[in-house]
Amino acid sequence: MTINGYEIKPGADLSGANLSRAHLSEADLSEADLSVADLSGADLSAANLNEANLSGAHLSGADLSLSVADLSGADLNAANLSGAHLSGADLNAANLSGAYLSGADLIVVDLRGANLSVADLSGADLSAANLNEANLSGAHLSGADLSLNEADLSGANLSVADLSGADLSGADLSSSILRKAYLRGAHLSGADLSGADLSGAYLSGADLSGANLSAANLSGANLSGANLSAANLSGANLSDANLKGVDLSGTYLSAAKPMSAGA
Repeated sequence: MTINGYEIKPGADLSGANLSRAHLSEADLSEADLSVADLSGADLSAANLNEANLSGAHLSGADLSLSVADLSGADLNAANLSGAHLSGADLNAANLSGAYLSGADLIVVDLRGANLSVADLSGADLSAANLNEANLSGAHLSGADLSLNEADLSGANLSVADLSGADLSGADLSSSILRKAYLRGAHLSGADLSGADLSGAYLSGADLSGANLSAANLSGANLSGANLSAANLSGANLSDANLKGVDLSGTYLSAAKPMSAGA
């Protein structure tokens, strides 16, 4: 298949190619070099992009949806995917560091082990996405939706990530790293944060009602005005945490380490 003079095939050199709005549905572009290519608005639904190099590519508004869209191991470093349709895609172990994914459709996407460090995911729909062991350090997730079917973020690195207002209700964040993460007003009701590292995190006004925070590290965290009603804080480290105005009604605090004097 040839589009705009470019041969579309596995391993093709398409670096810098102009494929804007191209119809590439079900195309086999595995191992292709698409670095800095313009794929904005392109139809890549069900395309095979396994191990393709998409670093710096422009994919804003592109359609990469359907469950067979294969981007596992793809290099999408700094790629522009804002508003892209990626629902059901396989991005397992993909490199998305510094990528622009604001407002992207990432419903039910497989992002296990993916590198999303410093990525812009603000306003993205990540509901039911699998982010097990993904690296989200420094990522911007303000207003992102990680709800439904208990999004899997277990073991994920979210240190310094911006999750203000994000919906993480019922999410699995067990053993995740959220050091100095910004979670102001985040929805974490019923979330599993057991064993999570939330040291120095900003959780002011967050909804943690019914959350499992057993053995979590909340040392130095700002929880002022947060809702911790019916939460499980057994064995949690609350040393130097700011708990001013926190709702602790029905909270389980067995064996929790000392709270700050101003709590």
